Amino acid sequence: MREMVRMRRGAWTAALLAVTVTGSLMTGCTSGGGPTDDGRSHSPSQSPSESGRPNVGSVLAVKIDNVPGARPQTGLDAADVVYAEQVEGGLSRLMAVFASTLPKAVGPVRSARESDLELLRQFHEPTLAFSGAQRRLLPLIDNAPLNPELPGKVSGAWYRGAGKAAPHNLYLHPQRLVGSAPGEAALTTGFRFGAAPAGGTPETSRTVRFPSARFTFTWSAERERWLVAMDGTPTVTTDGTSVAPATVVIQHVKIRKSKYHDVLGNNSPYTESVGSGTAQVLRDGRAFDANWTRPDAAGGTRFTAPDGTPMNFAQGQVWVVFAKA
Repeated sequence: MREMVRMRRGAWTAALLAVTVTGSLMTGCTSGGGPTDDGRSHSPSQSPSESGRPNVGSVLAVKIDNVPGARPQTGLDAADVVYAEQVEGGLSRLMAVFASTLPKAVGPVRSARESDLELLRQFHEPTLAFSGAQRRLLPLIDNAPLNPELPGKVSGAWYRGAGKAAPHNLYLHPQRLVGSAPGEAALTTGFRFGAAPAGGTPETSRTVRFPSARFTFTWSAERERWLVAMDGTPTVTTDGTSVAPATVVIQHVKIRKSKYHDVLGNNSPYTESVGSGTAQVLRDGRAFDANWTRPDAAGGTRFTAPDGTPMNFAQGQVWVVFAKA
C-alpha cells in the first residue's frame, strides 16, 4: 500500500496535466457494481509520512447527496467537519469528514468532483468514499494522494437503503470500510479551537445562497449551537437528530468553470480552496469577520481576525460553506 501511495504521488502531476487538457466531458457518473472483498487492511499506519512528520492517521471523507430527494441524510451529525460546495446547476453537495468517531451508517453517498482533490490534500492520505465520478476524472482521482473507495471494493461496506429512489439511496458502513476512527489529530485542517475572540456582532441567523440552493444557520442559545436549515427546511438526520454545528465558516472563494460537464451539459464548478480571501465565522451567537489563507494544497487553512491574530473556533462540529467571492 505504501508503495502504491508513493507511485500515486509521483504520478499526480502527470495525471493532472493529462486530464485537464481533455476538454469538455459529457458522460455521467459511474457507480459500483456488486460488493467484493479486496482483502486489504484498513488499520491506520504508524510509519512516518514522506514529509518526515508522524503519520497522524487518515480521515474518512464521504461525498453526501444534498438534493431534496436525498434528505434526510444519515450520519451527518457525527462528522467533525462538513464542507458545502456548489455543483452543477447551482445546486449543493456536502463532504463530511470523520476523524473522532464513525457513525454506523452515512449517506446517501454521491459522486466526487475535481475540486475535492485539492480540498483533501490538507489531510494525510485520506480515504474518499464516493459513488463514482465523471469518466475522465477517474484517473486523476486514482492517482491523487488519497485512498479512493467505490462501491463493490469492500464486502459489506455498501448497501442500498429503503425509502428513497436511486441514485439517492446508496449508503456506507464506515467501520466496515476503514475499521476505526483515527482520532482528532488527523484533522490537519489548520483550524484552531479555543476561547472566542473579543468583539464580533450579535447574530441570530445567517443565510448563504447558491444559485439554486441555500443554507440558513440559526443560533440556539439553549443548545449553544447553530441549527442548520437547507432550502428552507430544518436539517435533521434519519433518526430525527438536528444537525447543529458549534462553528459555521462562510469562506469566500473563487468558483470557476472546470473542464468537466454533467450528462445534461451543465458545467461542473471548480471551487478553489487554495489561496486567500475573507470569511465570516459564526460562533457563540456572534459573527466575526476573518481572513483566510492556504498558500499551498498540502497545508491547512489559517483563519485570522482582521488584526492578524488567530481566529479560534468553538469546540464541536464545524461547517464550512464555500461562497462565491
